[in-house]
Amino acid sequence: MPKGRVEIFTEACKSCLYCVNTCPKKVLGTTSAVNSKGYQYAVPVNPEACIGCAMCATICPDAAITVYREAN
Repeated sequence: MPKGRVEIFTEACKSCLYCVNTCPKKVLGTTSAVNSKGYQYAVPVNPEACIGCAMCATICPDAAITVYREAN
């Protein structure tokens, strides 16, 4: 199974949660912290489960997510 890594630009996140709902491996969740705009933002809560599918980055309307895949 491929391994991936998710990076979230928290200042661009507006907590729409599309990424959280789309992730097939339940890698993402939210935090109680807020960004400078007052939005709770998405964070990797289960990062070891990431397979690098990039569905979260594809659905993010604010391009706040970057996904990296490990080379095998």
